[in-house]
Amino acid sequence: MFEGKYSKFLTALLIIVIIAIIALIGFIVYDFYRKYDIDKDAQDFMAGYEEQVSSAPKIDNTVEDNSVPTMIDLVNEVKPDNTTSGSGQKKYTYKGFNVLGTIEIPKTGIKYPVLDRVTPKSLETSVAYYYGPGLNEIGNTTISGHNYRNGAFFGKNKRLANGDKIYITDNSGNKVTYTIYNIYQTTPDDADYLTRDTNGAREISLTTCTDDSKARLIIWAKE
Repeated sequence: MFEGKYSKFLTALLIIVIIAIIALIGFIVYDFYRKYDIDKDAQDFMAGYEEQVSSAPKIDNTVEDNSVPTMIDLVNEVKPDNTTSGSGQKKYTYKGFNVLGTIEIPKTGIKYPVLDRVTPKSLETSVAYYYGPGLNEIGNTTISGHNYRNGAFFGKNKRLANGDKIYITDNSGNKVTYTIYNIYQTTPDDADYLTRDTNGAREISLTTCTDDSKARLIIWAKE
């Protein structure tokens, strides 16, 4: 009798282990497929965007409102919108969000549009402008992105080091190279990096969560 109960226990345990393994494999496959889907959408957008900004007239790109914006309704869209703003500069949209430009980090292999606002939905869509004068403007501009375990968005920022390059292209077609010179972790309520003085230079800050979500990983880079 004891052997029969023990055998049933082992059988049940084996079934639980098999189910857990299948669930884990399914999660891993879904996670990597999600990254593939995110990156493919971004690449589709970037192909059209780069072609259009390369022939666009050079117009200063500024961001007038430095406050954190509120949620907006989304319209699923991948291709650039060729409408023009009042200044004559083309406007680009990605999945319902206005695009301010693009970010490329060769060390981590990422290339994404930079959306015009930080909201829960925008950060599930791409990286986003968080605070500052605007892409490639004088001063410090902060870009925020999620730290996804699959490596999407800023998930690989922990691999970056001083001296690595970041390329920012704005909607006027200006591409500026920034070099990383400071990397550190801080508390989630620390916002000093947002308003730091750059002494008249163009700089960017990248902000994302640490792997345990208990702190923020901050990266400074200058032109």
